[in-house]
Amino acid sequence: MRGERPPHIVVMGVTGCGKTTIARRAAGLAAAEFLDADDLHPGSNIEKMAAGIALTDADRVPWLAAVRDWIRSREGQCVVACSALRRRYRDVLREVPEPIAFVHLDGEPDAIRSRMTARNGHFMPSALLASQLALLEPLEPDEFGIALDLGATPDEIARSAVDFAQAARKVAR
Repeated sequence: MRGERPPHIVVMGVTGCGKTTIARRAAGLAAAEFLDADDLHPGSNIEKMAAGIALTDADRVPWLAAVRDWIRSREGQCVVACSALRRRYRDVLREVPEPIAFVHLDGEPDAIRSRMTARNGHFMPSALLASQLALLEPLEPDEFGIALDLGATPDEIARSAVDFAQAARKVAR
């Protein structure tokens, strides 16, 4: 494992799976800086998604580069909530000096859809869940990451995410 710092953590998955909630809690547990990658989307991406139009790879490239650059600019560990649906998207995020532990929040589509309909004030409509599920490429065996089931509580999931990253750091020493 590169570097001396603990790995950054990217909490990934489809819309509505709880990335922001889990990443924010994990950042608190790890005393790490938090970013919701949605905050770095250009306005045109937000407008498309709010209108129920799925983003293309061309839409995502500058956004992923901005997320990667934000991670690069951190002096300490950070935890990022970012969909990172495809391996090639995760490859862009990995272009940083320190390793990234990917935490894939995995759950049943109906449960995720229920979460989406219950939340208020988010730009992403539940109609886009199907396109995200179709795009999702689960972590591959050679990727540094773990899939966590959404059946656990948010606190349990966040603790598991931080424990995974810390254990990986200890093994690498």
